[in-house]
Amino acid sequence: MNERDIIYDWNVEGHALSPPMRRVEVHDETLRDGIQCPSVQDPSIEAKFEIVRLLDQVRVDSTNVGLPGAGPRAVADSQALVELIRDEKLAIRAACAARTHPNDIRPIVEISQRTGVPVEAMMFLGSSPIRMYAENWDDAKLEDLTRTAVKMAKEGGIPATFVTEDTTRSHPRTLRRLLTAAVEEGATRLVLCDTVGHATPNGVFNLVHWVTDLLVGLGARESVKLDWHGHNDRGHALPNTLYAIEAGCDRVHGTVLGVGERVGNTSLDQLLVNLKLIGVEEHDLKRLGLLVEKVSETCGVPIPNNYPVFGVDAFRTGTGVHAAAVIKAAKKGDHWLADRIYSGVPAAWFGRRQEIEIGHQSGESNIRYWLDSRGIPVSDSLVKAIFEAAKKTKALLSEAQILDVVRSHPAAH
Repeated sequence: MNERDIIYDWNVEGHALSPPMRRVEVHDETLRDGIQCPSVQDPSIEAKFEIVRLLDQVRVDSTNVGLPGAGPRAVADSQALVELIRDEKLAIRAACAARTHPNDIRPIVEISQRTGVPVEAMMFLGSSPIRMYAENWDDAKLEDLTRTAVKMAKEGGIPATFVTEDTTRSHPRTLRRLLTAAVEEGATRLVLCDTVGHATPNGVFNLVHWVTDLLVGLGARESVKLDWHGHNDRGHALPNTLYAIEAGCDRVHGTVLGVGERVGNTSLDQLLVNLKLIGVEEHDLKRLGLLVEKVSETCGVPIPNNYPVFGVDAFRTGTGVHAAAVIKAAKKGDHWLADRIYSGVPAAWFGRRQEIEIGHQSGESNIRYWLDSRGIPVSDSLVKAIFEAAKKTKALLSEAQILDVVRSHPAAH
C-alpha cells in the first residue's frame, strides 16, 4: 500500500506559500550558548566528549566547543574537545565563540596552532540601537572592532565568522556598514542572531532576504555563507529556524533540548526531527534520543513528560480509543501503520516505540495487549480484575501495580 493512499498531507498538497525545503548545515551550540543558561550545569569534560561523539553520530555538521576567552578552564576544555575531534577522526567541525576582542580571538588561534585543526572563530558584536545606546557605542567604533577582529582571525589562519548580536533589532544602516566591513576583511560566514527571541517568521524573511541582497550587491553571495541563530523567548525558535532555511540561510544553529539563556535556543533535536520528517535529512537518527538523554543527565535538565519525541509520554497512551486503533494496526502485522495511525512522528525513526498503558480511560483491549506483549496468559477474569483496578485510579497503573493484580489473581496460583 502506498503511503499517499492512507495519509493525505496538507503540508505538501494545495497552494504552498513557502519554497521547497532543502538540506542545509546544522550547527550545535549546546556546550557554549546552551550552558550559559543559569539553570544548566557545566558537564564534565568526559561528558562533553560523549556529547560531541553523539553529535557526530547523528551527523551534526559543526559544534561550538566553548569560549576560550572565559579563562584557563575554558581554554583547556575547548582544546581537549578539538583534540578529540582530531584524534578520533570525527566528521564534525570545531568552532569557538569570541567577542570582537584580541583577548578572545588569540586563544582560538593558539588552540588551532597547537592542534593543527582549523577552528572556526565565531566573533560576536552587539549591533542593535538599544545596545549601542546602553554602551555609548557608535557605528564607527563597531566597524573598527569588526575589521580588527576579522583581520586577526584571518591572519591567524582560522576560518572567520562574524556574528551580529541582536541582528533582528538592528538598523539596516548599521548592519550594512558592519557586514560590509566583515566581508571586505575576509569573513567567510555571517551569523544573523535573534538574540532575545524577538523575530516572527516575517522578520526572518525580511532580514535574510535583505542580507542576501546585500551580499549579492557586494559580489560575495557565493563566497560568504549565511547562518541563522535563534532564541525562543516568544516560542518562535523552531518555526523561525525552518523559515530561515526556506529564506536562504546555509547553516542553522540549535542546542540539544533547546537549553540556553533565559528560555533557551532553537531545539537542535526537534530541528533534526523536523528536517527528517520533511525529507531533507537523510541520516539515521535512531541515536538522537541517546544524545538528548546525555545532555539531560549531564547538564541537569529534566526532560518534560510531554516533550516532543523524547518525552516519556510522546508515544504512550492509556486512552481506549487511541490504543484500540494502534492495536488493530499492529494485529495486521503492519508496524509502519501502527507507528503512524495515532502519531504524526514515526517512533521507530528515532529509536522509540509506541506504548500501550492501562488507566481509568482504558478499554479491555489495552489490558489484553499489555498482558500479551509481556507473555502473560490472558483470561477474561484477569482482564476484568485489572479493568476494575484501573477504573479506581486517577492516573495510569504502574507496571508494579498491574503485576500485583496478576500475582493476586486466582489463575496465578
